[in-house]
Amino acid sequence: MKISIRRSRRAAVAVALGSVLALTATACGDDGSGAGGDKGEEGSGKGEIVFWDNNGGVRTDIWKEVIADFEKANPDIKVEYVGIPSTDYQSKVDTAIQGGGLPDVGGVGAAMLAGFAAQNALEPLDDRLAKSSLNGKLNEDMVTSLKAAGGGDDKLYSIPTSANNGVLYYRTDLFKKAGLDEPTTWDKFYAAAEKLTDAKKNEFGYTIRGGAGSIAQALDAMYGQSGITSFWDASGAKTTVNDPKNVAALEKYAALFKKVTPAADLNNDFTKMVAQWDSGTIGMLNHNLGSYQDHVKALGTEKFRGIPQPVGSAGKRVQVSNPVDGIGLFKSSKNKEAAWKFIEFALSHDENSKFNESAGQVPANNDAAKDAWISKAEPTKLAAAALTDGSTTIVQLPYYLPDWNTISKADNEPNFQKVLNGDMSAKEFLDTMADQLNKAQAEWEERNG
Repeated sequence: MKISIRRSRRAAVAVALGSVLALTATACGDDGSGAGGDKGEEGSGKGEIVFWDNNGGVRTDIWKEVIADFEKANPDIKVEYVGIPSTDYQSKVDTAIQGGGLPDVGGVGAAMLAGFAAQNALEPLDDRLAKSSLNGKLNEDMVTSLKAAGGGDDKLYSIPTSANNGVLYYRTDLFKKAGLDEPTTWDKFYAAAEKLTDAKKNEFGYTIRGGAGSIAQALDAMYGQSGITSFWDASGAKTTVNDPKNVAALEKYAALFKKVTPAADLNNDFTKMVAQWDSGTIGMLNHNLGSYQDHVKALGTEKFRGIPQPVGSAGKRVQVSNPVDGIGLFKSSKNKEAAWKFIEFALSHDENSKFNESAGQVPANNDAAKDAWISKAEPTKLAAAALTDGSTTIVQLPYYLPDWNTISKADNEPNFQKVLNGDMSAKEFLDTMADQLNKAQAEWEERNG
């Protein structure tokens, strides 16, 4: 996949993030002080540490299994688990950075990494990894992508746990009954959404994400239909988000709301959206590899499939990048040695494999990525093929911008709901977002040169 970006630093970011999606196929300056001037301490390597899960509720059970295994292997260390919903995690950490109370260790994915690093809250992990048993055992593309997402100082602030990818899930039983083809193109997707809808019977063709996390899904649908393959124009200074082709694509996509989707979608985050799809008679759902196991538990493997995103009219598939997830060590920790032991353990072959089999995602540990369960997870296999057969181009989202997570969540999720309700035009929505992104990009360029 070719990516033409003008500035070398941004090119490195884009290539790194693009490579980490391809891996699915194969299975602020730092002055030494932490947030609030607290440098933390190495500690004794024993005692208690606090772990914040950035996807609490969804990954709680599997993290508690990992923690139980760790405590059994390290009886002199106790881990206090705190599960925080993904929708609340950034604000929770930001508040703790300013007011104190950060954990020792916590989930730090690519989408929010730059913002935390810019506040000097995270411990650089390059030296620890170099001396660790994990050195050489982790997928280099994942490591590079998290380093690139750190905001521009080329330091590693999070150890990768998983890679993800977008998936279109559809109910094979409902499609067969309606005599519909697999929704492999956007035209077939829209046709199926309409044909499978009978609102009086509470039957809908699609469920759209209108609540928390809606922006990335909307961007995926936009770029997938428009065929635009870069997030920035040739100058590298202006985003393509509000390109007329993207505006038209969003208008068509948003028009699905309440026409072929449930009205509850307006406020649904991914957990509610997934639960609604699993328990109802809805034809299609856009999510990612992470919900595959939920669908298997609810529907078995006979009633649904998870396939790559639809291809456009030109026969090419375009989709936006999915952020790598990871674990970071907070600089204010008073027991960094014990916290690092936990990170090492969680990324070991057996534990990383166990975690990702439960999560339905691609392991960061190279040995775990070779385990048999991966070949049995059809969406992962299909996504792998799509990313290696030349049919797919990845649009790199700017995770390196410290403001990215705020722009793509708090600033614009309420506006997207206005678009769905018809209170704001798609053009006004995208022009607003584009203005914010262009300003954030200019600030980033000024700082990093």
